[in-house]
Amino acid sequence: FFKEEKTRLRSDFQRDRDRIIHSTAFRRLKHKTQVFVNTSGDHFRTRITHSLEVAQIARTLSKFFNLNEDLCETLSLAHDLGHTPFGHAGEEALNTCMKTYGGFDHNIQTIRIILFLENRYYNFKGLNLTLETIDGLLKHNGPIKKLKRYNKILGKNYFKNKIKFNTFPSLEAQIASISDDIAYNSHDLEDGLKSNLFKLKDLEGIPVLKKIIHKHKKNIKSYSVDLIIRQIVREIINEMVKDIITTTKKNIKKYKLKNLNDVYKSNNQVVTFSKQMKEFDRKIKIFLKKKMYYHKEVIKNTNRGKTIIRKLFLSIKKKPEKYINVSKYDKSDIARSICDFIAGMTDRYAINLYNKIK
Repeated sequence: FFKEEKTRLRSDFQRDRDRIIHSTAFRRLKHKTQVFVNTSGDHFRTRITHSLEVAQIARTLSKFFNLNEDLCETLSLAHDLGHTPFGHAGEEALNTCMKTYGGFDHNIQTIRIILFLENRYYNFKGLNLTLETIDGLLKHNGPIKKLKRYNKILGKNYFKNKIKFNTFPSLEAQIASISDDIAYNSHDLEDGLKSNLFKLKDLEGIPVLKKIIHKHKKNIKSYSVDLIIRQIVREIINEMVKDIITTTKKNIKKYKLKNLNDVYKSNNQVVTFSKQMKEFDRKIKIFLKKKMYYHKEVIKNTNRGKTIIRKLFLSIKKKPEKYINVSKYDKSDIARSICDFIAGMTDRYAINLYNKIK
């Protein structure tokens, strides 16, 4: 969006990645919930460890297909910047608070952060990332058919035809997105097992997993359960990565893709799981939802998170100048400024502020 001097030290995509890593929003991810509220244990994943794990998987895939590893890594590291405190529960609560002001969506919030909210340069607001990065982040979940919410939250026609919303994103963006699935499926399984929300035997009804668990269970007398869990998780990731490579190679051939334009014009997603692995992915998600995300202990914490978000929004809305530097924000849309402020909070900052004002 803004002209800048080139440097011989780094490509534009390396610069994008570095700007994400040095951003305040990225640093705050270390104290934001993945599933367990950030105060509940040292070894459970937070948004920052999840993002690093996504980047590692994405770089492996990107390297195999000889794609742009820096772009792939940038998209992986940045994809969760817009998340609220308290995970998806916080997002739901903030979306409800913002219902009459255009709503809230963590993917769109990521774009707000990189376009407007990060303030680190004299000549412009935002991080001035490449259009390829913005395109990939916008389409983290595929082509965008309905623009109403984007226009409301980002500003009508902000991109001035620079982005083609209804096409598939680059292969790098598709890889970052599917690596996100691999990372949170496998690592949420590990966190769930370590926190005793479910046992290894509960997983044996899931295709693909059954075989892996049986293979490692015979080592139970020689090794600790923790080590066996880690081996199982390693193997799950490995199986999913290998499946993507095989299926994507077939898709490139099947859709006769020769260059980047062919990817954009394609009517199909190119980077996918096989039919069998899609079924595994679906079953894992159902299992985690039932046994982990809706577990009474997790629900208790996430409900508390929702209460905190709602209370903060109502209190700050009554007297915004007490909590935020109003001169820095758009006075015509103070609700959105409050939303930006709350969405940017870490779990512990939100808890501490809530305890001060309740």
